[in-house]
Amino acid sequence: MRTIQRMYEHLNWANHRILERLHNNKNEDQQVLDLFSHILYAEQVWITRLHGIDSSQLPIWSEANISICAELVRKNQGSFTAFFTNLTSADLDSLICYRNSKGKEFKTSIEDILTHVALHGQYHRGQINSRLRANGIEPVNTDFITFVR
Repeated sequence: MRTIQRMYEHLNWANHRILERLHNNKNEDQQVLDLFSHILYAEQVWITRLHGIDSSQLPIWSEANISICAELVRKNQGSFTAFFTNLTSADLDSLICYRNSKGKEFKTSIEDILTHVALHGQYHRGQINSRLRANGIEPVNTDFITFVR
Protein backbone atom coordinates (compact mmCIF):
# COMPACT_ATOMS: atom_id res chain seq x y z
CA MET A 1 0.00 0.00 0.00
CA ARG A 2 2.84 2.39 0.83
CA THR A 3 4.34 1.97 -2.64
CA ILE A 4 1.07 2.87 -4.34
CA GLN A 5 0.65 5.92 -2.12
CA ARG A 6 4.22 7.03 -2.89
CA MET A 7 3.50 6.64 -6.60
CA TYR A 8 0.63 9.11 -6.20
CA GLU A 9 2.69 11.55 -4.19
CA HIS A 10 5.16 11.41 -7.09
CA LEU A 11 2.36 11.72 -9.68
CA ASN A 12 1.06 14.90 -8.01
CA TRP A 13 4.57 16.34 -7.66
CA ALA A 14 5.34 15.59 -11.32
CA ASN A 15 2.05 17.09 -12.52
CA HIS A 16 2.76 20.28 -10.58
CA ARG A 17 6.28 20.50 -12.05
CA ILE A 18 4.97 20.09 -15.61
CA LEU A 19 2.20 22.61 -14.94
CA GLU A 20 4.72 25.14 -13.63
CA ARG A 21 6.96 24.72 -16.69
CA LEU A 22 4.03 25.10 -19.08
CA HIS A 23 2.73 28.10 -17.16
CA ASN A 24 6.13 29.80 -17.43
CA ASN A 25 6.54 28.80 -21.10
CA LYS A 26 5.62 31.72 -23.35
CA ASN A 27 5.82 29.64 -26.56
CA GLU A 28 2.76 27.42 -26.08
CA ASP A 29 2.83 24.20 -28.06
CA GLN A 30 -0.72 22.87 -28.36
CA GLN A 31 0.59 19.31 -28.72
CA VAL A 32 2.30 19.63 -25.34
CA LEU A 33 -0.90 20.97 -23.78
CA ASP A 34 -2.88 18.17 -25.43
CA LEU A 35 -0.55 15.53 -23.98
CA PHE A 36 -0.70 17.07 -20.52
CA SER A 37 -4.47 17.43 -20.59
CA HIS A 38 -4.71 13.81 -21.77
CA ILE A 39 -2.84 12.70 -18.63
CA LEU A 40 -5.20 14.75 -16.49
CA TYR A 41 -8.41 13.74 -18.27
CA ALA A 42 -7.37 10.07 -18.04
CA GLU A 43 -6.77 10.47 -14.29
CA GLN A 44 -10.28 11.92 -14.02
CA VAL A 45 -11.76 9.01 -15.98
CA TRP A 46 -10.04 6.43 -13.79
CA ILE A 47 -10.96 8.03 -10.47
CA THR A 48 -14.55 8.14 -11.69
CA ARG A 49 -14.38 4.43 -12.53
CA LEU A 50 -12.81 3.65 -9.15
CA HIS A 51 -15.89 5.20 -7.57
CA GLY A 52 -18.15 2.96 -9.67
CA ILE A 53 -19.49 5.85 -11.75
CA ASP A 54 -19.98 5.72 -15.51
CA SER A 55 -17.12 7.58 -17.20
CA SER A 56 -18.32 7.18 -20.80
CA GLN A 57 -19.20 10.87 -21.17
CA LEU A 58 -15.83 12.14 -19.92
CA PRO A 59 -13.19 13.17 -22.45
CA ILE A 60 -9.91 11.33 -22.70
CA TRP A 61 -8.46 13.55 -25.43
CA SER A 62 -9.71 17.12 -25.57
CA GLU A 63 -7.96 20.33 -26.49
CA ALA A 64 -7.25 22.34 -23.37
CA ASN A 65 -5.46 25.43 -22.21
CA ILE A 66 -3.21 25.99 -19.22
CA SER A 67 -6.11 27.17 -17.02
CA ILE A 68 -8.08 23.96 -17.65
CA CYS A 69 -4.95 21.91 -16.92
CA ALA A 70 -4.36 23.79 -13.66
CA GLU A 71 -7.93 23.11 -12.54
CA LEU A 72 -7.65 19.42 -13.46
CA VAL A 73 -4.36 19.08 -11.54
CA ARG A 74 -6.01 20.55 -8.44
CA LYS A 75 -9.21 18.54 -8.79
CA ASN A 76 -7.47 15.22 -9.50
CA GLN A 77 -5.06 15.63 -6.62
CA GLY A 78 -7.99 16.19 -4.27
CA SER A 79 -9.92 13.25 -5.69
CA PHE A 80 -7.05 10.80 -5.37
CA THR A 81 -6.11 12.07 -1.91
CA ALA A 82 -9.70 11.50 -0.76
CA PHE A 83 -9.75 8.06 -2.39
CA PHE A 84 -6.58 7.00 -0.56
CA THR A 85 -7.98 8.22 2.76
CA ASN A 86 -10.47 5.34 2.87
CA LEU A 87 -8.41 2.73 0.99
CA THR A 88 -6.98 -0.27 2.84
CA SER A 89 -4.43 -2.83 1.70
CA ALA A 90 -7.22 -5.40 1.49
CA ASP A 91 -9.12 -3.15 -0.93
CA LEU A 92 -6.32 -3.28 -3.51
CA ASP A 93 -7.40 -6.73 -4.70
CA SER A 94 -11.02 -5.65 -5.17
CA LEU A 95 -12.23 -5.74 -8.75
CA ILE A 96 -13.76 -2.69 -10.38
CA CYS A 97 -16.23 -3.23 -13.23
CA TYR A 98 -16.23 -0.52 -15.88
CA ARG A 99 -16.67 0.11 -19.58
CA ASN A 100 -13.92 1.63 -21.66
CA SER A 101 -14.52 4.51 -24.08
CA LYS A 102 -15.66 2.03 -26.75
CA GLY A 103 -18.23 0.46 -24.42
CA LYS A 104 -16.36 -2.79 -23.77
CA GLU A 105 -16.71 -4.08 -20.21
CA PHE A 106 -13.69 -4.94 -18.05
CA LYS A 107 -12.96 -6.01 -14.49
CA THR A 108 -9.64 -4.84 -13.08
CA SER A 109 -8.21 -4.73 -9.56
CA ILE A 110 -7.88 -1.40 -7.80
CA GLU A 111 -4.14 -1.99 -7.48
CA ASP A 112 -3.73 -2.58 -11.22
CA ILE A 113 -5.80 0.50 -12.06
CA LEU A 114 -3.79 2.69 -9.70
CA THR A 115 -0.52 1.33 -11.08
CA HIS A 116 -1.70 1.91 -14.64
CA VAL A 117 -2.67 5.53 -13.97
CA ALA A 118 0.69 6.34 -12.40
CA LEU A 119 2.67 4.68 -15.21
CA HIS A 120 0.44 6.16 -17.93
CA GLY A 121 1.15 9.68 -16.69
CA GLN A 122 4.88 9.08 -16.52
CA TYR A 123 4.89 7.76 -20.10
CA HIS A 124 3.17 10.88 -21.42
CA ARG A 125 5.29 13.23 -19.29
CA GLY A 126 8.24 11.71 -21.17
CA GLN A 127 6.56 12.64 -24.44
CA ILE A 128 5.98 16.16 -23.13
CA ASN A 129 9.67 16.45 -22.26
CA SER A 130 10.64 15.31 -25.75
CA ARG A 131 8.43 18.03 -27.26
CA LEU A 132 9.82 20.65 -24.89
CA ARG A 133 13.41 19.73 -25.85
CA ALA A 134 12.47 19.85 -29.56
CA ASN A 135 11.15 23.38 -28.95
CA GLY A 136 14.42 24.42 -27.30
CA ILE A 137 12.97 24.35 -23.78
CA GLU A 138 14.66 22.58 -20.89
CA PRO A 139 12.74 19.36 -20.06
CA VAL A 140 11.24 18.92 -16.61
CA ASN A 141 12.97 16.36 -14.40
CA THR A 142 10.11 14.18 -13.13
CA ASP A 143 12.23 11.17 -12.22
CA PHE A 144 11.04 9.36 -9.11
CA ILE A 145 14.53 9.48 -7.59
CA THR A 146 14.54 13.27 -7.92
CA PHE A 147 11.20 13.32 -6.11
CA VAL A 148 12.45 11.21 -3.20
CA ARG A 149 15.65 13.24 -2.84
